[in-house]
Amino acid sequence: MTLAAVAKCLQAATWLVARGNKDICPTLEEIGEFIRNPVFQEFCWAVKEKYRCSEKIEFSACSTESGWNVKFKKSGKKEKQLFESILPDCTPQLKEIYGRTKEGDGQRWLMVDLEDADDLYRDVFRIMEIRAAK
Repeated sequence: MTLAAVAKCLQAATWLVARGNKDICPTLEEIGEFIRNPVFQEFCWAVKEKYRCSEKIEFSACSTESGWNVKFKKSGKKEKQLFESILPDCTPQLKEIYGRTKEGDGQRWLMVDLEDADDLYRDVFRIMEIRAAK
């Protein structure tokens, strides 16, 4: 499972490489069955509960990671400077992802693989806290 976070409007978005027919939109439950990782369902539930937002499922034809996207959006201000101030305390994986992600329109879409509810998982929620606090 991957997550795109720190985007305009608290776009804590789960990017899924659930390849398939772009004309048939899967449900969140179908995507969860495809992934077969309990962290996905736990993450989606926690984001919806904590930030009172709903998912939006869209197909992306991005050449790097084409497939279905599960996005969670909530309005808010850009908080790049605050995020970068906590980045030194984040996991090496998140720092590396941030460093290689290009900025566009004043934002970065981070593609983070979440396999377990580990330190990287907790870093993702720290990022979302920045967006939710503003």
